[in-house]
Amino acid sequence: MNKIIIVLALILITLSGCTQNKINKSDSMNYKKLSPEEENVIINKGTERPFTGKYYKTFDKGVYVCKRCGKPLYRSSDKFESECGWPSFDDEIKGAVTRTLDADGRRTEITCNNCGAHLGHVFIGEHLTQKDTRHCVNSISLEFIPDDEKKTDTAIFAGGCFWGVEYYMQKSKGVISTEVGYIGGHKDNPTYADVCTHTTGHAEAIRIVFNPSQITYEDLAKLFFEIHDPTQVDRQGPDVGDQYRSEVFFLDDLQKETALNLISILKGKGYKVATKVTKASTFWKAEDYHQQYYTHKGSMPYCHRYEKKF
Repeated sequence: MNKIIIVLALILITLSGCTQNKINKSDSMNYKKLSPEEENVIINKGTERPFTGKYYKTFDKGVYVCKRCGKPLYRSSDKFESECGWPSFDDEIKGAVTRTLDADGRRTEITCNNCGAHLGHVFIGEHLTQKDTRHCVNSISLEFIPDDEKKTDTAIFAGGCFWGVEYYMQKSKGVISTEVGYIGGHKDNPTYADVCTHTTGHAEAIRIVFNPSQITYEDLAKLFFEIHDPTQVDRQGPDVGDQYRSEVFFLDDLQKETALNLISILKGKGYKVATKVTKASTFWKAEDYHQQYYTHKGSMPYCHRYEKKF
């Protein structure tokens, strides 16, 4: 009997190992194929020669992503000249980089938190910037995406009645289009009547398509917090109900970090922010009569107003 149990256990372990190998292989297939030089640094933890990397002297506006998996790692605004021979950043996109002490205990390696690609090393205490941090990164581990290559972007916010949020958002320079709808619930194709029952879990929201070269996501997020009261829970002014909650629905890690950073700033100013930050799910466009409501009515929002907070 004991032998049977042992054999069964060994079979399960073997199957588990096979499954894990398939998962790892599948993950690898989703990564970019690397050249021998790239593999030497990114996989084998090598180092490119100083002063030779393509991004050593690059200071254009944009985002640096992982060469292997494409995940955003660093903003151009955090890059600085350190004269060390490699690209230097004094901060990373939150949650994008993993730090691991080298085996010799002397240096701290930095890797992509998503795929484990070797990036370089991080150094503290050099007093080169106010953040006193230097991410020394191999250019070959990075890919740069300029801001002007990204023609449009999308943002989704919920802050009370979507009529009022749209009224202010659509007036901003760089906003290409807006549409109001429902998001964050569990019912497909919800109607306004469905959402008003408070049983679907949806929030009234606005989806904004904008030109990031004219207005940034951070600018839109700031405006969002300034045109409604983010301290109110499940209401906005006279409108009460969970569909009127304050919530940012982020589409990528950069948007998530931006929203959380702005909330932290507001809390530091004394605002008891109740705004949730949630990964965007399906956005269901609302009925036509809700679109551009105040523009068609020729009236003003009754529960939204602008108040400078930043």
